[in-house]
Amino acid sequence: MQTTNKISSIRRSILITVLGFVFIFVSLAIYYIANTFLNESKQQYEQNIINWGNYIARLSIPDMQNDDISSLKTKLDNLKPLTSIQYIDIYKQSPDKYSIFASYNFNKMSDSNLNNSNRISNQEIALYSSPHFENDIVKYLAPMEINGKKIGYAFIQLDIHSGLTFSTHIIILLIVVFFVLLSSVIFISFRLENIFTAPLREINADILHISQTKDYSVRVKTMPFKEADILAKSINNLLGRTERHITQLGVAEQQSLMLNIELEDKVNKRTAALKDSNQELLSTLEKLHQFQGQLVESEKMASLGDMVAGVAHEVNTPIGLGVTASTLLSDRLDEIKSLFDEKTLKSSQLKRFLNEGQENVGIIYRNLNRAAELISSFKKVAVDQSSEDFRQFNFDELLKEILLTLAPQVKNTPYKINFHCPEDLIVVSKPGPINQVMINLILNSIIHGFDNRDYGTINITIMKLGEQLNIIFKDDGIGIDSSIKDKIFEPFTTTKRGEGGSGLGLHLVYNLVTQALGGTIRLDSELEKGATFEINFPISEQLL
Repeated sequence: MQTTNKISSIRRSILITVLGFVFIFVSLAIYYIANTFLNESKQQYEQNIINWGNYIARLSIPDMQNDDISSLKTKLDNLKPLTSIQYIDIYKQSPDKYSIFASYNFNKMSDSNLNNSNRISNQEIALYSSPHFENDIVKYLAPMEINGKKIGYAFIQLDIHSGLTFSTHIIILLIVVFFVLLSSVIFISFRLENIFTAPLREINADILHISQTKDYSVRVKTMPFKEADILAKSINNLLGRTERHITQLGVAEQQSLMLNIELEDKVNKRTAALKDSNQELLSTLEKLHQFQGQLVESEKMASLGDMVAGVAHEVNTPIGLGVTASTLLSDRLDEIKSLFDEKTLKSSQLKRFLNEGQENVGIIYRNLNRAAELISSFKKVAVDQSSEDFRQFNFDELLKEILLTLAPQVKNTPYKINFHCPEDLIVVSKPGPINQVMINLILNSIIHGFDNRDYGTINITIMKLGEQLNIIFKDDGIGIDSSIKDKIFEPFTTTKRGEGGSGLGLHLVYNLVTQALGGTIRLDSELEKGATFEINFPISEQLL
């Protein structure tokens, strides 16, 4: 949270500074003067009472020696005009004490003494041997001596109230001077404040007017003081720059408005064009998906067609041999029949016919049996490829049937295919997608991985991991370049473009594994180090 600084006015600052300084200075001056005056007054009173005490002591010594009290009172009565003297007591020394000899009370005109008794003690002598102040009263015992011998004491009591009244007048006068000086300072402060702040008030009024009217062409008036005039000129410079800036902003705003209108026009046109392009793109994309689906189906049919052609070629050999053997057997049979009809048949000829017939029948049987096995295997594979239904099957036998089906494409090549699968592995899954996956991977390695090399090995390892079937398909071919490794399963990705490669083989494998089998496929490959495909998909042991 932002904190705001406390703001004070110039008037308050001037008043506080000047008044504070004057108050402190005058207070210290008054305190010093009053204290000095009172101290000097006290010293003066002490000296006065000592002088009066000594004077009265000298005045009283002759009458005390003559024991003439009336003469002493007459002398003391002459002191009546001195209103500050209240009491005078004359004490005469007795053998062991000082007793009252004469006393004079200037207020009551009656006798009085120091402590309302006729003698003084040693403690009182020690206390009043120097002037002793008690509020407005000062007391003093002046010794009376003749030739250095003490014969008594003269006690005098003065009332110094009248003297202090004079000091009070002095203090009052100083206070009056202080307030007069304070009033003058306040007047001067207000005058200075008015001189300092009047130009600022005028500048503030002009700025307030400009802010209310938003007319930045108005300028602050010239000020009578140099500092205030410099401030006014600076504000005028700022107003000039603000006016130019606002003018530029107005022009820029108009230009921006025109640009916004033009931009909005362009956006509307491009939005319409983009809508048309998007519509065309969606239509093209839909056609592309249809074309891709057709290509995938064509790839499937092409794979099946290759198998048909291979099987037809493979079946053609045993059937041809059977036809040849049967033709030869038929010719021999016709020859024996002719010899039999002519009754010229010899036992050696019959024996040779039987031997050749047995051999030809064996040839016909073996070749027809071979053709029957090929047709049976092809039938199973073809049925599995066209079916995506779950069924229970022996995985090792499925691999052998696939290898038998691919024999026409593989037997004339230098490449080896090794299966590592438990012979008793019975699983429940979809053999059709598995057939297509394995055939496509094998053909992909032969066509792309080995690339017409004179050697190559494919190792296929199958193992059961819980309720998952794990297939490791590995070849030692040329590998896959890193530029297409990350998109190898995308449609139309091929290294044989322009050489008959459609780029849909591994895309078909990916779709079959992930969608038909509900599993995953992962590729690991480096150039000249072959390619490894790891496939995992769920299986069960019994058909539900």
